[in-house]
Amino acid sequence: MLKINQRLKRVEIKEFEVENQIIFNYFDNLPVAERDQKLLRAIYIGVLALMEDRISAFLSKTSNELGTELESLKMIFEMKKELFYKSSIKGILAEDEIAEFLNQYFSEKRLKDRAILTGNSVGILPKNKTGDIICEIDGNPNLIIAIECKFDKSVRLGKIETKDLFTRKADTAWSQLIEAQVNREAKASLIVFDISLVDNSILKEFENVGYIPEIGFVAIINSQKGEYSNLAIAYMLARDIALNAKQLDLDKDTLMILVNRLIKDINEITTIKNLVNNNIENNKAILKQLEKSILLMEFNQEYLRKFMKEGTLTKEDLLNYYQGEDVKDKYRLIEKDIENI
Repeated sequence: MLKINQRLKRVEIKEFEVENQIIFNYFDNLPVAERDQKLLRAIYIGVLALMEDRISAFLSKTSNELGTELESLKMIFEMKKELFYKSSIKGILAEDEIAEFLNQYFSEKRLKDRAILTGNSVGILPKNKTGDIICEIDGNPNLIIAIECKFDKSVRLGKIETKDLFTRKADTAWSQLIEAQVNREAKASLIVFDISLVDNSILKEFENVGYIPEIGFVAIINSQKGEYSNLAIAYMLARDIALNAKQLDLDKDTLMILVNRLIKDINEITTIKNLVNNNIENNKAILKQLEKSILLMEFNQEYLRKFMKEGTLTKEDLLNYYQGEDVKDKYRLIEKDIENI
């Protein structure tokens, strides 16, 4: 059923069938156009899991125990996260997730744009595959934004004024943005970095979203937390430029002022949002501690009154006082209410 082609470096699988209710239900609920891509992604994730012996041992022990299914899923997620950072496959998984996010975003915003994975296809430059994703604006194949995904700490910013022509060629944010735009014949380009896998030279310049005049946009995402909002912001800015570039002879200096000011305001809003979220969590923690202290005070007062009234506490009273189960039960309800604030 499975053959390894050493010459072409690929796995070849003959026609096969799988009789499994879970697999059937999953693919049955997918649109036909998405099934091949999802199957490949499932194979990637499955291979990552099997690369780690302990996940195989774990699943073999618990496969017949329904009660451990959630625990096994949690462990698979942790394995995926662990292997993501050290595996060369992380780039392929990242591209899949970014394309999926963009298409979902387009659907929510009622845009006719389409994000398409380029895979191993070369562009107009000889033997060049730069430009992992192309986005057709309003479904127009002649109006494209090229996106390069670089989950790699070795990729530096690479400003042109610091470029040494005599050093060995290395990918930089600048080079990848230019290459992607040329290679995919795009109107604009965008490069995506993950917060956990990005060089400091880029983070110093761009905290969330960045713009390199006449070159392209930079977006810093957090894939492990599923935080792609910076990508959406950068894409919409690139989209505006792509839509207008063919109609107007833009004053690039003014454009740089406007875009950089807009990005500055976006970054400030993101910072404020993070501060608010942190304050909410801090305030919840304070509320929990206050409620806990109030419950403990009432609990202690109750047993003090009982002691003062009766002059003693029974062994059962002492056990209840020691264990404090009533307080725990009351606090669980209060804690749940605070979390829902």
